[in-house]
Amino acid sequence: MEIPANEKQRLHALQLYKILDTSAEKAFDDLTRLAATICETPISLVSLVDSNRQWFKSRHGIDATETPRELAFCAHAILGDEVMVVEDASKDPRFAKNALVTGEPGIRFYAGAPLTVADGLNLGTLCVIDTQPRTLSAKQLEILEVLRDAVITQLELKRNVADLEALERVLSMCAWCRSVRSEEAGKESWQPLHEYVAEQTPVSHGICPNCQKALKS
Repeated sequence: MEIPANEKQRLHALQLYKILDTSAEKAFDDLTRLAATICETPISLVSLVDSNRQWFKSRHGIDATETPRELAFCAHAILGDEVMVVEDASKDPRFAKNALVTGEPGIRFYAGAPLTVADGLNLGTLCVIDTQPRTLSAKQLEILEVLRDAVITQLELKRNVADLEALERVLSMCAWCRSVRSEEAGKESWQPLHEYVAEQTPVSHGICPNCQKALKS
C-alpha cells in the first residue's frame, strides 16, 4: 500500500479536526445521499483515512462503519488531487484481488473526490460506489466535486466551532458579542476578541502567500 509523502502532516491534521468516531450528522448524511442520487449509485461515503483504517463519517447504502486501510479504495484516492475513477475494479490490477471486490459488497465501480484541506493535505474522500461496472458523465463528476467541497466546508465549520469552544473554556467570553473579560489592577474590562488576541500575542500585519496569490488572480 502506497503512503502519501506528507503522511505525518496529514494524520496530524486529521486529528486536529476531531472528527473521527463522532456521531452521524444530518449535514454530512444529506451530502452522501445527494451524491448517490446524482451519480445513480447505491453506495456513497464520506471516508476519512486514518493510520490503519478508513472510517466513515457518513454512509449511504452500507452498514459498515469502517474497513482496514489496506482494503480502502480511498487510500489510493488520497494519493492524488483529482477524482479517482475505477470503472471496473475486477479488471484493475490494484483492486482485482481486493476482498471488497471478490467478496461483499462486491465493488466494481468507484469514484472518490479527495477532501483536501490546508497545505494540500487529503484527509479522505467523498466517494460513490456501485456493484456494477459503469462510468460517470462529465456533469456527474462536476457535481461530485461540488458536493466534495461542501463536505470540506462542513469539516471546517466543525473545527472552527470546536476551536471557539476550546477558547471559551480558557477565556471569560460574552456569549452574545464574543467580547473577552480581562482584569488589570483589580479593574474589570471587556474588549473585542481580536483586540485581546493582538495584545496578548504580538502579530505582524503582513500577508500570507495564499492571500497574495488570491489578490493577484
